[in-house]
Amino acid sequence: MSSSDEEGSGEEYLFKIVIIGDSAVGKSNLLSRYARNEFNAHSKATIGVEFQTQSMEIDGKEVKAQIWDTAGQERFRAVTSAYYRGAVGALIVYDITRKTTFESVGRWLDELKTHSDTTVAMMLVGNKCDLENIRDVSVEDGKSLAEAEGLFFMETSALDSTNVIKAFELVIQEIYNNVSRKVLNSDTYKAELSVNRVSLVNNGADGSNKSQGYFSCCSG
Repeated sequence: MSSSDEEGSGEEYLFKIVIIGDSAVGKSNLLSRYARNEFNAHSKATIGVEFQTQSMEIDGKEVKAQIWDTAGQERFRAVTSAYYRGAVGALIVYDITRKTTFESVGRWLDELKTHSDTTVAMMLVGNKCDLENIRDVSVEDGKSLAEAEGLFFMETSALDSTNVIKAFELVIQEIYNNVSRKVLNSDTYKAELSVNRVSLVNNGADGSNKSQGYFSCCSG
């Protein structure tokens, strides 16, 4: 542990990440598996706002991710703009056993793009890949959509933990990369950094870059 208290050392970042997608695709279980290594097979729809904060270290800096779950609002098509405000990362989740949830991805992406006010690191997540025997969405379909939209892509299983940590950490790393690029390219943005958080309210002029897809999935 460094004893240095010089300005710029031990800098801390706080990133807001949202998890979106149709009801019952496993969003809450993905979050609980990542944050607490828990899985509840009988979990009910979340009521009220729920988020977890997780920390990881990147380049010697503490990076905190505040991860928000849609809290059941998606059942009523009423996820509010406040939910998206300030988000710099998003996991768009579908259930590989229900094609309708995959077909909804476009609507969720449109909603995210409508309400987000900055560059967002986005990952398409095909959850429940442990249910290979009743798969309704192919890996190829997931990859194709991700490539078309410029998203990262990964298949996960909240039940058996497959790729859950990897999915979240890749999004957090990409957010950090986005912020680092902005810091390098903008003195005014650099001035907005503080010891406790990063204010991500300005649109980066270089925010048009699309992420290269990252593909990983369960093997049968």
